[in-house]
Amino acid sequence: MYHRLAPVAQSNPLLPGYPFNAWLVAGLTPIGAGDPLDFFIDRPSGMKGYIINLTIKGRGQVFSGEEAFECEPGDLLLFQPKTSHYYGRSPESDCWHHRWIYFRPRAYWSSWLVWQDEKRGVGRLRLPERLWGEFERLFTTIEQTHTSGKRFAEELAMNLLERLLLRAVEEDPRSHQQIRDPRIIEACQYVTNNLAGELKIDEVANHVCLSPSRLAHLFREQMGINLLRWREDQRIIRARLLLQTTQEPIATVGRIVGYDDQLYFSRVFRKRVGVSPSDFRRRSLDADTLVTRESWDLLSASQ
Repeated sequence: MYHRLAPVAQSNPLLPGYPFNAWLVAGLTPIGAGDPLDFFIDRPSGMKGYIINLTIKGRGQVFSGEEAFECEPGDLLLFQPKTSHYYGRSPESDCWHHRWIYFRPRAYWSSWLVWQDEKRGVGRLRLPERLWGEFERLFTTIEQTHTSGKRFAEELAMNLLERLLLRAVEEDPRSHQQIRDPRIIEACQYVTNNLAGELKIDEVANHVCLSPSRLAHLFREQMGINLLRWREDQRIIRARLLLQTTQEPIATVGRIVGYDDQLYFSRVFRKRVGVSPSDFRRRSLDADTLVTRESWDLLSASQ
């Protein structure tokens, strides 16, 4: 049994059709043979964000035919954006319980999201048994933090997710990724949390306990660009997400990411993305509509 993405918006992230229009969504999927959740998720076009998945009980199956592989307790999977999804309980197992997090990454996470063992866009890392509890607690804490309803719940959950990703890179024996200086990571977080404000290098440097010149040198060394250019990158990344997932007016999106002048915002956006904000939103909506229609046709054909 399998399900393709349904065209009707769904409020339960465990069922097909949930829109996932958020920075982060986390949960636990407990699947037993014959249960209502016992079906194969089938998203031929994948998703806009990443999914990281930890098997905690039983076995799951990813893909079919010769490309199929199974995941067991302690296996971490990382699904890249727009990677075809086809996964569910392994027919050889009576259950598959897995924790998962869907997320839109912060830009400076990019090097942590390329795993050495990857098949068709799905990375895999097998954790030693001594680490199973630590990683499951991280997944659980991220979900609890995100759904707590407290101030800054999403930001705190994203910070915990950052720790989870760093631990995965740290535990991958084949990874040669550079672990960035914690002060540069903190500077990135500070800038990301204050995108709409005027950026003062002295203020950022003071926040991370570095001199302005040392911060500028270390930031360029580790990030490859200067701090001001990186801040502009983050503004455009945030603007793209808001245009894709909200109906906020263009001028409001510009203000949210730090551009009070709509014309200037549109000029910068067009220069960086290649189209105007309004055209970008229209194309995104057209693409989503096409996927929904195709999914509806596929669902109807399977019934």
